[in-house]
Amino acid sequence: MVDVGAKRATARHARAEGHVELSAEALAALAAGRLGKGDAVAVARLAGIQAAKRTAEWIPLCHTVPLDHLAVEVEPDAAAGVVRVTAEARARWTTGVEMEALVAVAAACLALYDMTKAVDRGATVGGIRLLEKSGGRSGRWRRRGAGRRAR
Repeated sequence: MVDVGAKRATARHARAEGHVELSAEALAALAAGRLGKGDAVAVARLAGIQAAKRTAEWIPLCHTVPLDHLAVEVEPDAAAGVVRVTAEARARWTTGVEMEALVAVAAACLALYDMTKAVDRGATVGGIRLLEKSGGRSGRWRRRGAGRRAR
């Protein structure tokens, strides 16, 4: 692991996104609440939050970061054939929260796959990427076009 002991704690922020491509049938079942396993949106949000809190267990060389805030948004978009997932993480710490935001998105997307696979085995998880981060020595970074919806 990188030694962050001499670094001072600063406000850290990161936002990430991803999506799950689903069939029209699976998206309709999701919207109507007809999935056999229950409320997929709620489960995905909780999976993302839970996973972000355990990022250091997922990613071997990550530090454990005490998160101040973590939000996971799950938005079905039937017209695009996807469920969009975004996560935002914040902490006042000596290292960034990019991995926490990315892990939250990955876990939420995987939970959505699990919740919908009985209806659509061909669902595809993709587009997991960092949109922006701030804090620390490297300052602020924002992905070009981060305001656009990606698929």
